[in-house]
Amino acid sequence: MANLTTSLVVLVLWLSLISYAYNVHATRMAHWPRGSSTRFYDFKIQTLKITKLCNTKELVTVNGIFPGPVIYAQEDDRIIVKITNETPYNTTIHWHGVRQRLSCWFDGPSYITQCPIQAGQTFTYEFTLVNQKGTFFWHAHVSWLRATLYGAFVVYPKPGVPYPFNYPYQEHILLLGEYYNKDVVQLERATIASGGNPPVTDAYTINGHPGPNYNCSKNDVYKIDVVPGKTYLLRLINAGLNSENFFAIANHKLTIVEADAEYTKPFTTDRVMLGPGQTINVLVTANQPIGKYSMAMGPYSSAKGAAFQNISAIAHFQYLGAVTNSVSLPAQLPSFSDNLAVKTVMDGLKSLNTVNVPKEIDANLFITIGLNVQKCQSKTPNQNCQGLNNGVMAASMNNISFIKPPISLLEAYYKKMNGSFTEDFPGVPLKFYDFVNGAPNNIPNDTQALNGTRVKVLEYGTRVQLILQDTGTVTTENHPIHLHGYSFYVVGYGTGNYNPQTANFNLVDPPYMNTIGVPAGGWAAIRFLADNPGVWFMHCHLDIHQSWGLGTSFIVKNGEGVLETLPHPPADMPRC
Repeated sequence: MANLTTSLVVLVLWLSLISYAYNVHATRMAHWPRGSSTRFYDFKIQTLKITKLCNTKELVTVNGIFPGPVIYAQEDDRIIVKITNETPYNTTIHWHGVRQRLSCWFDGPSYITQCPIQAGQTFTYEFTLVNQKGTFFWHAHVSWLRATLYGAFVVYPKPGVPYPFNYPYQEHILLLGEYYNKDVVQLERATIASGGNPPVTDAYTINGHPGPNYNCSKNDVYKIDVVPGKTYLLRLINAGLNSENFFAIANHKLTIVEADAEYTKPFTTDRVMLGPGQTINVLVTANQPIGKYSMAMGPYSSAKGAAFQNISAIAHFQYLGAVTNSVSLPAQLPSFSDNLAVKTVMDGLKSLNTVNVPKEIDANLFITIGLNVQKCQSKTPNQNCQGLNNGVMAASMNNISFIKPPISLLEAYYKKMNGSFTEDFPGVPLKFYDFVNGAPNNIPNDTQALNGTRVKVLEYGTRVQLILQDTGTVTTENHPIHLHGYSFYVVGYGTGNYNPQTANFNLVDPPYMNTIGVPAGGWAAIRFLADNPGVWFMHCHLDIHQSWGLGTSFIVKNGEGVLETLPHPPADMPRC
């Protein structure tokens, strides 16, 4: 009997331990980003022969589709995408705007979180859309391949959760892009080798179509058929390479309800401006006389003297019952340098509800952004020093031009490999001056930047404020700055030099974004909580500026416990 009692006690203790272990595991799993359902996608990176603008070329895309396939998901879903690279080019895919909670290995920027996927190789991206919904997109993040290697990524609310506005009659995706007749990989190489400025795009496109303003494009036009009286949700995505763009629809108002995959208070405007990397959802009601109306995409060019494509891409917003071959009513776009039109839209962006903005700041960083001209060091200056005053064009943050390492920064950090980077990115400019009006401009004698792979290290849980200040070296310019791994509150922005005594901050309902257009000759203030461990790239989303070095990286250290710790790398991580 004693043996039986002892056995029962042992059994009860054993079951209790199992129950305890299960409960602990379940508690952890309830917060671990695993997803409510899993969606699988198979992406084959391929070359596609295409004829456009009177020219035939091969471009890089996914599954033989241009633009690439749309990923559809719901909030908190687990996403698995197998990439097979069937092209001769190195590639990676970045999931723009996805915060990659505890999945930094799958963020995608080449030589930051991974080595490229080489020709013939495969790699599988796995991540969860933790508390995220809205309009995102995916794109290549190596060389200038994202000129064609991109597609939309639409995340719906959880089942049964409505939009915070009346459901539209239909939804449409509009991808704003740029099309180049030449091979974009060769274009980047030639541009960097020349030391000069890049060529302008041969055409703007809407969903891959340039529209009737361009040669051989009379029938290469995207069209939305609309029912009179109905309201439509348009998901606008700027997937362009080196241009910022205005968008408008003739005689129709646009009501912004989301920016960078976060709901906003409804704001009605005649037009919007999107820099590369930005997304905006707008509601449009077909409340005009039956007809065919132009949807126009044109340039916003804030840099003094910079060349740009001045021909607009056109798509059609066509009412049912309209004469098919009728002329479309033209859309009115702002002047290409209309900074006020940009500011007006930014002024109208507010988060839908009151938000929890960090009020106390642990790390207050001041970062200048802008262009540089380096002195010519080449023995063949006519070939390699075609920048201003026979110099070499560059760009920088706090006058440090970022050089990507030969291996992944994340791998080097995780494996404690010395020599790939230094942890001394300055938290303030190396010297202060009148950044906008008194910037050095004796090109190239006092416009040079230091080169380096310098990063900023943040402790887990750091409350960060970044002041991003445009400078007048070479030219002031609107810079779309994108931060990987986070969204941030845009608490303030303005023209001129940032002055903490006069700056007005919105700490109640600022927009929550992942890409902010720092105003030409101005500044923007952003705040975020550094609670996602890993290595996160911050850079200008104009790819020429990224190629020139306008970027840096943050290392966010591990916190405490498994839910605040970067997991180990996947087994199929590409090698450099």
